[in-house]
Amino acid sequence: MELEEAIRTRRTHKVFGPEPVDRETLTELFELARWAPNHHLTNPWRFRVVGPESRAALRRAAGPEGAKKIDRAPTLVVVSVVGDDEEDLLAAGCAAYIVLLAAHGRGLVGYWRTPGVLRTPEGRDAVGIPADERFVGLLYLGAARQDKAPPRRAPVEDVVSFEP
Repeated sequence: MELEEAIRTRRTHKVFGPEPVDRETLTELFELARWAPNHHLTNPWRFRVVGPESRAALRRAAGPEGAKKIDRAPTLVVVSVVGDDEEDLLAAGCAAYIVLLAAHGRGLVGYWRTPGVLRTPEGRDAVGIPADERFVGLLYLGAARQDKAPPRRAPVEDVVSFEP
């Protein structure tokens, strides 16, 4: 898939098939994410693939309402960043997007959420985020169970200005 096509056709999906993404594919996605731009090559991002025990603990921490959303996808990846530097935070966001884009290029779909439970001590403990890391996002990954139409996007003129 060409890069521009991948950017224009990647969609947020909330309905997934039951099969988890295999470890080899996940490793390929994380290897690509290592190439995200980052100041002084600090590699500040951290990826944690949520296993069954961590998922159960995360569901408990999320409570009955939040637990439903935890089970949407067969594979969950917690993205965090070491430290509090703004540049590192943005680099981790770029790395997370690379994971989503690369998954799309492999025929998978994804969804990026920032559930509040992962900013609580119980949620952080459930997935092993240490005190020196900041939560960035929860990536849902898997095979699509439905097609998605392209979303309406604002015209480029609405979001760009060329200053004198």
